[in-house]
Amino acid sequence: MISAKDFESSLHLECLVPSSRTEWDIRTPDLNRPGMQFCGFYEFFAFERPQLIGKVEMAYLEKQSPEERTKLLDKYCSYPIPCIIICRNQTPPPEFLAAAKAHDIPVYSSQMVTSKFTALAINYLNRRLAPHITRHGVLVDVYGVGVFLSGKSGVGKSEAALELIKRGHQLVADDVVDICRISDNRLIGTCPEKIRHLMEIRGIGVIDIKALYGIGAVAQSKTIDLIIELETWDENKAYDRIGIQDETIEIMGVRVPHQLMPIKPGRNLAIIVEVAARNLSLKRTGYNAARELSAVLQDETNEQGGSFE
Repeated sequence: MISAKDFESSLHLECLVPSSRTEWDIRTPDLNRPGMQFCGFYEFFAFERPQLIGKVEMAYLEKQSPEERTKLLDKYCSYPIPCIIICRNQTPPPEFLAAAKAHDIPVYSSQMVTSKFTALAINYLNRRLAPHITRHGVLVDVYGVGVFLSGKSGVGKSEAALELIKRGHQLVADDVVDICRISDNRLIGTCPEKIRHLMEIRGIGVIDIKALYGIGAVAQSKTIDLIIELETWDENKAYDRIGIQDETIEIMGVRVPHQLMPIKPGRNLAIIVEVAARNLSLKRTGYNAARELSAVLQDETNEQGGSFE
């Protein structure tokens, strides 16, 4: 369900005709321009989508007589339309507002041109209608890479994030991260409104990162590009020391790069996280230091093998 109030404020709309409905059952992140419906063609009418009135649709309505406008608008508004948006601050004819009011359909006005509003509205609907889950962890923007720090409670996630913030990086969420999938291969992490910019540090309590370090130390949302799992160092466990194989973990059908990072006293977690973020950016350009080393060693082995023949 989409909140009418949130829709209006997020898209900077002015309400022309209010409605008794406070929520809309919108299922798809798409809009409909009703030019064909104004001409009388109602097959495949996507009435369940927000309706967008641009310059072309309004020009057609203005060319009709008041009687014709009343007739076609009454039929158009008889469908369970969630809302109607009129772009370019155009003034609708009185028959338009009367028909919408009679059928309890909210009408909004936008200053934006139709194409720009379409992009903004679809992006908004994509985010609102995307699948959501909540995960325990910390999300930080490190050199433009969204790093999600996971691990058991008390392992040091918040402390590592605090050191990263001191080094100029940005906090997105601490302890609770809301994750939504906005495309087949993209996850966006945000923080619940009630705890936004807040962080819990054991021994100190709750602190406000925005108040302590300024607006530049926080971010509203970030793509989740890398998951770093922190765990206490286990002497009996063999950890990857080369990094040739890229591990991933699946969240809502999206594979995200994953690294297991053992921690123990003396390790500077912030610097290691920074290196992991930079290394991921480097891998995305096609360079993998571990594979380059492996290739060099393989070449030397082949040469030595040949000399013994």
